[in-house]
Amino acid sequence: MDKAQPLTVRCQCGRVVFPTPTATPLKVYFCHCTECQKQSSSAFGTSAIFPAEGLFPLSSELESKIKRYTRDTDKGGKMDCYFCTECGSRLFHRIVGKDGVPGSTVSIKGGCIDGLDWSNGSHIYVRSAVIKIPDEWETYETVPSNLL
Repeated sequence: MDKAQPLTVRCQCGRVVFPTPTATPLKVYFCHCTECQKQSSSAFGTSAIFPAEGLFPLSSELESKIKRYTRDTDKGGKMDCYFCTECGSRLFHRIVGKDGVPGSTVSIKGGCIDGLDWSNGSHIYVRSAVIKIPDEWETYETVPSNLL
């Protein structure tokens, strides 16, 4: 476990506030899939990957302030997407495998994390990118084989 303090996750209206499971993410991804384009209303979405332990199971206080939307993934599983019931900010999502087992990580939306270091992110699902991504940046057509 990190000795440094966790970061703070905050929705747009400030009703939902909680700490990240660890002080630093395992990885940061800039996702260019069409689902992230729709979800973010932008060219891509940013997700900071953290261990799910420490956030899940969700506290009753957090559960009372968020709503879950579930959608299919391109890998045959599901994605549980959580957002603030007041302002609608998407806060995090978690993959649930074809077998119904939730993933060991959670993707917290980068724009909701105070003090997130965005400098080491990788671009994924660039096959759907609507902007040019500089050649020197780490990119993947879909997802890297070791995606958490």
